[in-house]
Amino acid sequence: MEFAFAPSSSLRISAATSCSPSCHHHSKIPIQSICNSPSNWSSKCSLILPHSQLHTLRNRSVIAASTIFRRHSIWACSEVGAAGSDPVLKKLSDFKDACWRFLRPHTIRGTALGSTALVARALIENSNLIKWSLVFKAISGLVALICGNGYIVGINQIYDIGIDKVNKPYLPIAAGDLSVQTAWLLVTFFALSGILIVGLNFGQFISSLYCLGLFLGTIYSVPPLRLKRFAVLAFLIIATVRGFLLNFGVYHATRAALGLPFEWSSPVAFITTFVTLFALVIAITKDLPDVEGDRKYKISTLATNLGVRNIAFLGTALLLLNYIGAVLAAIYMPQAFRRHLMIPAHTVLAACLIFQTLVLERANYTKEAISEFYRFIWNLFYAEYIIFPFI
Repeated sequence: MEFAFAPSSSLRISAATSCSPSCHHHSKIPIQSICNSPSNWSSKCSLILPHSQLHTLRNRSVIAASTIFRRHSIWACSEVGAAGSDPVLKKLSDFKDACWRFLRPHTIRGTALGSTALVARALIENSNLIKWSLVFKAISGLVALICGNGYIVGINQIYDIGIDKVNKPYLPIAAGDLSVQTAWLLVTFFALSGILIVGLNFGQFISSLYCLGLFLGTIYSVPPLRLKRFAVLAFLIIATVRGFLLNFGVYHATRAALGLPFEWSSPVAFITTFVTLFALVIAITKDLPDVEGDRKYKISTLATNLGVRNIAFLGTALLLLNYIGAVLAAIYMPQAFRRHLMIPAHTVLAACLIFQTLVLERANYTKEAISEFYRFIWNLFYAEYIIFPFI
């Protein structure tokens, strides 16, 4: 980390006075070159200058030499200070980095894109009802969703420390960059903040949906239920929270904010179905990079039971069905969808998925290739929400 103080003269002078002897030695070098031999210089000057001018010249030379000495001392000391870093600022930077990794940024991107896409779609369908007063409500809703996301992924890390040390040693608790006590404070803050924001802004029904999502995220990770131990229940919870609850809840809240009763539109029904199935695929494939740790801690997943290769092909097949469904919906419901966008977009995404699956096969399912494949699945997830408002 690089850090530099503001160029205050007082700070610079004090830095010079507190510098180590090595700094002063370094800064005296230019002074020696200017005043190589003061006695010789004085005797020579006295031969050609009157006493008063000689005195003035001496004073000016001393001031110049002192200025050069001070400048070079400051330069030398600032170089020493730049080599290190402020310990307080370093701790703050490390804590910020640990908190960001604790939030699992790829899940935040999915939540943010999904909620933004659903809000955009509701506004496009009812553009005459758009008001600036809705901006604050939309932002508060996004913050609440990010808080809920942070709680769910955070509570999972607290109870998965041993597994994460094998599967995901870069996560902050497993890496020792964030204490368990601090993690508990963070997830408590996220949960309470999210519930408070939703309760104050979105009413009882949306608050109930929000609390249901937090509850499902809790029983997924926390003993004695810890439903992530059971493959089918685990991916059903993920599909429900990230697929149905997010899309239905955000669209319902947006229509309510516009003063409209809830009503399914064809595009919103499509994206909710599409993303719920997509979330199911994410739930299945998320265990692909974690087979080693899951087997060690006796966590039953489809990947540990059926094998990495079979689950990769299963996930690919389900997503291809999703893309085929999208193309067919555009063909048979031209009044609801823009064919010229929906058909080519999903055809290209399907082709990219097939290519990435072949890359995984050629790599013989190494851990690096599996992780890359899983990241690609998330990128397809983001892409769907990006194109959704325009289909």
